[in-house]
Amino acid sequence: MGLLYLLIALIATIIGGLTGIGGGVIIKPVLDAFAHFDVASINILSSVTIFSMAVVSFIRHSSNGFKYSKQLLIIAFGAIIGGLIGKELFFFLTKNMNDQGIIIMQSSILALLLLVVLMKEKINTKVVHNVLVIGLLGIILGTTSSFLGIGGGPINVFVLHCFLDMNTKELTVGSIFIILLSQLSKLTSVGLTLGFSTFNLDMLIYMVPGGILGGLIGSYLLHKTHSSHIKNIFTIVIIVIIAINIFNIIKVI
Repeated sequence: MGLLYLLIALIATIIGGLTGIGGGVIIKPVLDAFAHFDVASINILSSVTIFSMAVVSFIRHSSNGFKYSKQLLIIAFGAIIGGLIGKELFFFLTKNMNDQGIIIMQSSILALLLLVVLMKEKINTKVVHNVLVIGLLGIILGTTSSFLGIGGGPINVFVLHCFLDMNTKELTVGSIFIILLSQLSKLTSVGLTLGFSTFNLDMLIYMVPGGILGGLIGSYLLHKTHSSHIKNIFTIVIIVIIAINIFNIIKVI
């Protein structure tokens, strides 16, 4: 089973590093489908894995000279706050709902959000300059990604495209940066409050190396792949993830 989880983390984070979706949006529904762990443990397994991917991707992109704009820094700061909010919301629900109910809620929200993301090219972009609005967008992104346990990559890409008008490769790097900070705040808060001993994290010994290696490979491929190919991969992956979420909903009903 360890090899299976290593491959899940590796493949998800390679795709995540290349397209900006982060990997968690693949890992979370796939682990829900296997149902080897409770939803709280899956949430943390996904978050730690994508955080490890984001760290190595961030280091690689920074060493390649990527410049982080003021707007991106503001939205990422908002994501730190959102990461804390999303964590509190998720663990509040775990105390008041069973795992099946949470899976249905998370899968439904994610599937709907991804359907909107698929239409990003058809939506007119409106560049935002107001600092408060940009910060609020970051809070929304961080809350959503933390609550769903996905890192928020596709949603990050959608927001950065529609409101900051970035090109494809800027979208990818910007999304990874937001994932890094939102998951850092979430995991730090979990460590300081709940602690990690309450979760079943046995598979992390396999998933974290997969996430690190996937982040390195994905960020390398980003600089070798044409933007049009990245867009095509992004679209195909989103459609597959929507299908997995629909499967998860049907399975637990």
